[in-house]
Amino acid sequence: MYRSREHRIIAGVCGGIADKLGWSPTLVRVLWLLLSLIPGPLWVVYVVMWVLVPEAPKGYRAA
Repeated sequence: MYRSREHRIIAGVCGGIADKLGWSPTLVRVLWLLLSLIPGPLWVVYVVMWVLVPEAPKGYRAA
């Protein structure tokens, strides 16, 4: 999995998840927003993924 270069707003994490699952990046962002309203460490998970998941190589196209 890579962070998306094309579908990014902040770090490309949601775009990368959407590419991996074959979903719309907007759908993943809306789901993330709704889940972030539930108390829990979702913001921490996002930051950890931002740091640990590499950015997609130039020219990489998700299948």
